Amino acid sequence: MFNFQSTFSGFSVDDLQKAKTFYRDMLGISILEEEDMGFALQLSGGNHPFIYPKPDHQPATFTVLNFVVKDIDAAIENLKTKGISFLKYNREDLPQDEKGVLRGLSEGRGPDIAWFEDPAGNVLSVLQEQI
Repeated sequence: MFNFQSTFSGFSVDDLQKAKTFYRDMLGISILEEEDMGFALQLSGGNHPFIYPKPDHQPATFTVLNFVVKDIDAAIENLKTKGISFLKYNREDLPQDEKGVLRGLSEGRGPDIAWFEDPAGNVLSVLQEQI
């Protein structure tokens, strides 16, 4: 294995200012670094994903950030008050309730999880790992 000092992820957006407003003001995440090339988020656990502009941005169709919460229902209600809506997939393998939550905990199938998008269309989630 090669030697490395740390890791971080990154993903693109089509409008850096809209992304900054969303992550900072709507989600309440601190901006760690800000450059012309993008910005890093200050997340708990020492994770600092870098968000950068890309002229031909295509939204990620997979989840780029998962926010682990203690109470998914409270988190969803809080985010809804900020104008965030949750995605509902019409898939038999992803049965979601009326809030858009896949309830895995009650069935022993993993966490409870709900998905939403940032202004660039990248998929994010809130998830609860324990009851």
